[in-house]
Amino acid sequence: MYQISPATQIHESRKFYTGFLGFDVAMGHGLGCHARLALQSNGSDHARTKDRISRAQPKMTIEVDDVDAVHAKAVGLSLQVVYPLTDEPWGVRWFFVNDPNSVVITVMSHHK
Repeated sequence: MYQISPATQIHESRKFYTGFLGFDVAMGHGLGCHARLALQSNGSDHARTKDRISRAQPKMTIEVDDVDAVHAKAVGLSLQVVYPLTDEPWGVRWFFVNDPNSVVITVMSHHK
């Protein structure tokens, strides 16, 4: 099980999760979302991709309808993308981005 350290960048984290990822503030002391969240598993048989993923150390995956639009938004906001927008052979298109506390978030969509 992954444990994410407490956020030290509270204002920036709220802006990242609400403004960039579209989460809602829940009860004034937490964040909630309508996105699809998934556990991150790195079971790829592709050694080069697996090595790049393990170096990035993603902690959470968020599935979105249009990963290209979310990636463009990340670039436009000058967020730190730590794994490029990539089509993977197992049917996902994704990128990894650092949140303000350096937690790596995977943002992905399934190939259509």
